[in-house]
Amino acid sequence: MDQEEEALRRKLKYFFMSPCDKFHAKGRKPFKLALQLIKIIIVTVQLVMFGLSNQMVVTFKEENTASFKHLFLKGYNGADDTLAVYTQSDVYDCINYTIAQYLALPDTTVGRYAYVYGVGVNGSALSLCQQYYKKGWIDPANDTFYIDPHIVTDCVGVSPLSPPVAGGNDHKNFTLKFHKLINVTIQFQLKAINLQTIINNEIPDCYTFVITIVLDNKAHSGKVKISLDNEVSIKECRDPSVSGHAENYARVAFDVMVAVVCALSLLLCSRSILRGILLQQEFVQFFKDTLNRRVSWGDRMEFINGWYILLIISDLLTITGSFIKIGIESKNISSYDVCGILLGTSTLLVWVGVIRYLSFFQKYNILIVTLRAAFPNVIRFCCCVAVIYLGYCFCGWIVLGPYHVKFRSLSMVSECLFSLINGDDMFVTFSGMQESSTLVWIFSQVYLYTFISLFIYMVLSLFIALITGAYETIKHQTQEPMHITDLHAFIAECKDTPNSGKFRGLETSPCSFFCCCD
Repeated sequence: MDQEEEALRRKLKYFFMSPCDKFHAKGRKPFKLALQLIKIIIVTVQLVMFGLSNQMVVTFKEENTASFKHLFLKGYNGADDTLAVYTQSDVYDCINYTIAQYLALPDTTVGRYAYVYGVGVNGSALSLCQQYYKKGWIDPANDTFYIDPHIVTDCVGVSPLSPPVAGGNDHKNFTLKFHKLINVTIQFQLKAINLQTIINNEIPDCYTFVITIVLDNKAHSGKVKISLDNEVSIKECRDPSVSGHAENYARVAFDVMVAVVCALSLLLCSRSILRGILLQQEFVQFFKDTLNRRVSWGDRMEFINGWYILLIISDLLTITGSFIKIGIESKNISSYDVCGILLGTSTLLVWVGVIRYLSFFQKYNILIVTLRAAFPNVIRFCCCVAVIYLGYCFCGWIVLGPYHVKFRSLSMVSECLFSLINGDDMFVTFSGMQESSTLVWIFSQVYLYTFISLFIYMVLSLFIALITGAYETIKHQTQEPMHITDLHAFIAECKDTPNSGKFRGLETSPCSFFCCCD
């Protein structure tokens, strides 16, 4: 029994050793540590490569969107995106201007665009539609109105190089029903090729822009707001030909290598978690059979390494993102946003995982230990503060929303208040309040002063005090005898050092797969 107990102690001591101590104990190379370091490098390189490629895609889309606004929106100067018209003649002028610019596009634009036929009404290239209430009349003089809320959509099609039919459904004869009009929509598609990707030794992509121009009159306030939305689809060009350029599969090969390395890391981390669970069961059973004692949940959770779970999540995100990136580079899919989120999050987790190896050194471990000690109190404190914060959000939205641009929606209110907590835009927030209502202005002053005083002088101070208190507690624990759990007291009875050689014949796990990668 003593030999079995001593063997279990050695297993436990070896399990909780750092990679360097494990190397001295068994002489095995820290393959897992080396693999993680390699993974950090290649995942970061992959993210940078994707970021440069994605930056060109985003830039191309944004520049084309700006070009479309200057080309198709009458009166657009680029200084303000809130374009609007206020008379019926201006609405017709905007519609006719957009269609005329569309029809003359090959002769006016400096870019190279192509029409897309068959995507509009009745096989046309451009659709001009108006949405209005089925029935309705409004008589403000008598304070009466009648509205049938069912919406009717009326459309005509326009195609370049096709003469209008005499007496037909021409856009110039398109009559708007202003008394019940909801909006006017002009939609068409254009094709273009992004040639700047050649700089990164990539085959240029073919883009299809779905352009939607909306004249919004749903408020019936006398102001018709004009907006342009540009949706992009990317696909592989047919028969691409670049002089002196051959097919380059280096990027795809690199992505496959990243996925393989992450898959290997996933297997090793999963194996380590499985080994910890098996060792936990062995330790719990030993305490129950030999000492007739139960192992606390705190000791049981010591066997589940949270860093390995973090690395597993990172590996899964990287593998998924790598396959999406391969699909993007082969022009089968265009999910740039999804790929960016996966690769960005995985890289964040990989770099955060580096802290695990720094934690083996006591002087570098202070951050992790302090956060771990302060976390429960911080969470409870944040829950209490969130209740007050939400109360201020709802109150500010409903009272100040009509009088202040920063309080028009709940998300804007939350962003404004969070900025105030951090001391940002204080004067702008105070000065932006309209004084059209004296009562609301006085309320706004009380509201802002109480919020700033409460959250900056009290909440933030208490939050910092919680972190400082946890740090002081940790500092005192390093100077005073700390509480030792049953698990660590049991391990402490093993006096064998890593260099003693007694760990070399030790079987640490029944899992033999990748046994050399402890």
